[in-house]
Amino acid sequence: MTDDRPDAAYRKSLKEEPMPAIFLYPHTVSEAEIDEQGHVNNLAYLKWMQDAAVAHSTVQGWPPERYRETGAGWVARSHWIEYLRPAFFEEQVVVQTWVANFKKITSLRKYRILRPADRTVLAVAQTDWAYIGLKTRMPRRIPPELSGSFDVVSEDQEPRDDEFTEGLP
Repeated sequence: MTDDRPDAAYRKSLKEEPMPAIFLYPHTVSEAEIDEQGHVNNLAYLKWMQDAAVAHSTVQGWPPERYRETGAGWVARSHWIEYLRPAFFEEQVVVQTWVANFKKITSLRKYRILRPADRTVLAVAQTDWAYIGLKTRMPRRIPPELSGSFDVVSEDQEPRDDEFTEGLP
């Protein structure tokens, strides 16, 4: 079966295989991420989400440099995070992330933040991103070569909170 998505040629030129629709971003909790309550500060979760989104985009052929070259990029319109369990210093966590939809100028990205050691879901989250021109700061239509680089994960394909993905560290 051939990949007819608009960005398939770009990925092929990089000699990269498409990555799974649900991307895994591992992270070790640093001392700087711990707050006065002795667990990870809420803002660290948001940074992990951003880092995971950038890493996922990069492996799909859209690193930050490519966005700069096209003169457009993403800005967050809104974030929603539900914190379920705390994380602590030196723990290994994994951020699962996937694209839930593409609209004309926005895209919804979802996340699950996991602690593989005890198979615990620490948080679930989502970010509504808007695609804008970098100079004008005005919304832009998401080009098909960008949206075609990602598989959209429908709700029935999303990982459930009671299941853990194979292949986690």
